[in-house]
Amino acid sequence: MRKFIIFADKLSTSVGKAFSWCIVILMGGTVYEVVMAYAFNAPTLWNFDFSLQMYGAILMMSGAYCLATEAHVRGDVIYRLFKPKTQGYIDLVLYFIFFFPGVLALAFYGYEYAALAWKIKETSWNSPAQIQIYMAKSMIPAAGVLLTIQGIGEVCRAIICIQTGHWPDREVVAEETEKVLMRTSHDEFNKENS
Repeated sequence: MRKFIIFADKLSTSVGKAFSWCIVILMGGTVYEVVMAYAFNAPTLWNFDFSLQMYGAILMMSGAYCLATEAHVRGDVIYRLFKPKTQGYIDLVLYFIFFFPGVLALAFYGYEYAALAWKIKETSWNSPAQIQIYMAKSMIPAAGVLLTIQGIGEVCRAIICIQTGHWPDREVVAEETEKVLMRTSHDEFNKENS
């Protein structure tokens, strides 16, 4: 189980980091559009669809990364008061009731949706450029598969927690902002007083 957790975490974080470069590409496209529109009075036809595809890529392919690093928003006011074993049972039950039905539907129905888009070589109807979007729609089932793999890793993590009484370590952990700010202010305080 631990090997699968490591595999799932590495896969999810690698894909998430790779697709984070879409932000840089999106920024470049936006800057190009602004310069062309306002400096040369020659706006592009393709940039709107391009921006939508980059936003979609970032959104779809970052889900498993967020799950692997615990970066999702979580209403855990009561949850964090429980013992780790109880948290493990809660996670295990909730993954099967809420998480897996949704991501499996995303994978299976997303595959049908993407396959139809590939079959008809779907293009965008949003702009006159008629950019091809069937390739971007392939990210829908891909995101479902990645989330399923990471979800299985999270279930394994919950089972280990139930068995041992503590959560297995993560490769990368998203820290809460308050902890980062507290540590930063503490470090600055120590520098000033030394």
